[in-house]
Amino acid sequence: MDVLRQLFERHFGQPATGVAPVQGGLGGSGRQIVRLTSARHTAIGILNNVREENLAFLSFTRHFLAHGLAVPQIYAEAATGTAYLEEDLGDTTLFQFLAAHRRGSVLAPQALEAYARVVEELPRFQVDAGRDLDYSVCYPRAAFDAQSIHWDLNYFKYYFLKLAGAEFHEQALEEDFTRLTARLLSAGQKCFLYRDFQSRNIMLCDNRTPHDGRPYFLDYQGGRRGAPHYDIASLLFDAKADLPPAVRDALLEQYLDALARHMSFDRGQFLADYPCWVLVRILQALGAYGYRGFYERKTHFLQSVPYALGNLRWLWQNAGVATELPALAAACAQLTTDAKIAEFSAAASAAGEAGQPAAQAVSGNAELAQAEVAQADDPLTVIVTSFSFHRGPVADESGHGGGYTFDARGLPNPGREARFKSLTGRDAEVSTYLEQHATVAGFLQHALALVEISVAEYRRRGFARLMVSFGCTGGQHRSVYLAEQTALHLRQRGVRVELHHREQERWPR
Repeated sequence: MDVLRQLFERHFGQPATGVAPVQGGLGGSGRQIVRLTSARHTAIGILNNVREENLAFLSFTRHFLAHGLAVPQIYAEAATGTAYLEEDLGDTTLFQFLAAHRRGSVLAPQALEAYARVVEELPRFQVDAGRDLDYSVCYPRAAFDAQSIHWDLNYFKYYFLKLAGAEFHEQALEEDFTRLTARLLSAGQKCFLYRDFQSRNIMLCDNRTPHDGRPYFLDYQGGRRGAPHYDIASLLFDAKADLPPAVRDALLEQYLDALARHMSFDRGQFLADYPCWVLVRILQALGAYGYRGFYERKTHFLQSVPYALGNLRWLWQNAGVATELPALAAACAQLTTDAKIAEFSAAASAAGEAGQPAAQAVSGNAELAQAEVAQADDPLTVIVTSFSFHRGPVADESGHGGGYTFDARGLPNPGREARFKSLTGRDAEVSTYLEQHATVAGFLQHALALVEISVAEYRRRGFARLMVSFGCTGGQHRSVYLAEQTALHLRQRGVRVELHHREQERWPR
C-alpha cells in the first residue's frame, strides 16, 4: 500500500490517515481496491499487477472525460504502471440503490428513474465515445470477435456446465457454439462494448461526494469494439438485480429510443438478434461464477448462480432461441429446473455459512461426487509436482511407479512474452493469461478427470501415494499453474496433497 500512500500525499499535499478496503478490497480480476482518507480528502486507490489492464482503464477514462462522460477523475499514477489513484464516487452502487427502493418485484419510481438515466447514458459510451476511441490499448482483445466469444462459451462449458454435472454431446454442443458465434458476429462490431455494464459498476454519488446523484461509471477496462446489444443485455439481465421482465422490456425500449438518437440501425433486426446476446452474456456470467466460486472458493459469487439460472430458464421459455441451439438448450434444461435452482441456492448458503466449496453441496455430479471430507485414517497422499522436461522427468521415490505425467508443452506459452519472463504460474498475471485460453481449461479438466479416477480407486484400496506431475519447457509457467490448480482442486475435495515446484525450488527466482 506504500505506493498508494505516496500517490495520495503527492497529489493532495498531505498524508493519508486511513486506508480501508472497498467492497471487500478485491476486484473480480484480483485488483486490490482501497479508500484512502485524510482530514480533508478522500480517494480510491487501485493496485493491479496487470499493467495492460491498467493502461486500458486509464486511456479509456481520459477519452471518456474528453467526451464529457461521467467517469472518475484520475488523480495520480505510479511510474511502474501497477497502481493509480482515482476520484472517490462514494459507496452507493445502482445495485444497492435498487435494493433499497424495491419491494419484491415492485420497483419504486426512484429506482426506475435511476435505471432510465443509466440506459440514456449508455449510447454515449458506445457510439459517441466509441467513434474515435484508441482500440489499440484494449486488453486482452481489441474486439469482441470470434476468439472472444469462443473464450466465453468454453469458460461456461468447462467451469460451469461440466462442474454442475450436466450431460451433453460434446460435438453437438460445439456445433451450437459455432452457430451462436456466427449469429452474434452478424451484428457487426461498430461500437464500444463496455463488457461489464452491470449495476455494481454504476455509482449513484452520495452525500460524501460533490456530485448530485447522477450515475457515474466504473470498471470498463475490459472494453473493446463490438455490437451494442451486449451491454444492455448485461444491465437488464444482471443476475442478482433480478429485474422483472416487464421492467426489462420497458428499459430496453427506452434504450433503443436513446440509441436511435446516436446512430442509425434496424430496430426489428436488433430485437431479433438481442436474445442471442442475452444468452452469451448469461453463459459468460455463469462461467465466471463457477470459476470464482467452485475453484477460487469465493462463495459470494455463487449467490448469483440461482438468479442467473432463472434468467436462463426465462430466456429459453420466452425468446425462441432453443430450436436454433438444441444441444445447448438440452444441457441447460438440466440445470434450470426448480429443483436444481433450489439445490444451487442451498449449496451457496451452506458454503457461505460453513466456508466450504459450494460445489460439495450440489448432488448428482459424478465429477464432484468424491468431495467427501478426508478421514483421519485415509492413508493417501497425492504428490503434485511441476517440472521442466529439459531437466528430466520427476523421479518416483516410492518405487511403485504409479501416477501421471502430463505434458503441457502443447498449451499457449506465457514464457514467450517478455512481460512474463520474471513471473511464474503462481502469479495472477500468468494465471489470467492462461485462463483466457480454452485449450488450457480443457487440458486441466481432462487431467483432473483422470486423476480423480485414480484417487477414488487408490483410496478404496488403501494406497498411500499417487504421483501427478506437470511438465513444460522451463517448469516456470504452464506446469506451475496446472500443478497449483490441481492441488487446490484436490484439497477442496479432502485429499491430502504435497505440492512441489521442482525447478523453482532448485533455482529460486
